[in-house]
Amino acid sequence: MNVWVEAARPRTLPASLAPVLVGTAAGVESHGINWGRFALVVVVALAIQIAVNYANDYFDGVRGVDTVQRAGPRRAVASGLVSPPKMLGAVFVAIAVAAVAGLVLAATVSWWLLLIGLGSFIALLGYSGGPRPYASEGLGEVFVFLFFGIVATAGSSYVQHRQVPATAWVGAVATGLLAVAILVVNNLRDVPTDAVAGKRTLAVRMGETRTRQLFVGLIAAALLLAAVGEPLAAQSAWPLLVLLAVPLAREPVAVVAKGGVGRALIPALGGTGRLELVVAVLLAIGLLLA
Repeated sequence: MNVWVEAARPRTLPASLAPVLVGTAAGVESHGINWGRFALVVVVALAIQIAVNYANDYFDGVRGVDTVQRAGPRRAVASGLVSPPKMLGAVFVAIAVAAVAGLVLAATVSWWLLLIGLGSFIALLGYSGGPRPYASEGLGEVFVFLFFGIVATAGSSYVQHRQVPATAWVGAVATGLLAVAILVVNNLRDVPTDAVAGKRTLAVRMGETRTRQLFVGLIAAALLLAAVGEPLAAQSAWPLLVLLAVPLAREPVAVVAKGGVGRALIPALGGTGRLELVVAVLLAIGLLLA
């Protein structure tokens, strides 16, 4: 696999696409879809996600958090595949791509969107960078829920319809919980090496048993909210299509709940990403049909 594609961590990218799909579909019955704006939002979302992953690769590499003992997929900087200056440059290239697309969106919708973009850039650099990275303070899940759930979904809806209906807010919470679940299982896998390196993620602070319980709870809460909250918000049964995604939760939940460790958790990471994407697609279809 190309080293830059690998460093972008494709298994995590559904966390950026899912809220865009739900937010775009919410409220569409009265306004239609502007496909140009949709494409720009996808570019912004993917570029920010890739920038986050590159930045994490860079900062954890230069700080010695990532080592050869790490159970997850290899990191480009830590393994010597990419030099730290090149990875840092890639971070700012991804930010520049998001900034250009975001600038076009702001010019066509509202200039205050630039504030959201600036906040996103500051947040992605502070996740694992700066003097006190908040991922090491156990706050990474808060960032993911806010920016890959609430902000991304509500923002996608506003860009399309200049309003944020109830269906978008419900979808924002559901996709945000699933995005957090992706991070939780990722950090669960890295508990042993993160603890040694002094990276006190929420998983390190909670311990493995409670982190596994948190993961299962996040999956259950997200699916329940999507299956109950969206039909109520849309006043239609069509969002119940999301129930078709429930079987996809079985594998990642089973792997985590049964005590999978190290590389055994990698399929759970990919499975959770697929679950979030399928939930978003089914919710979007349900909202379009509602």
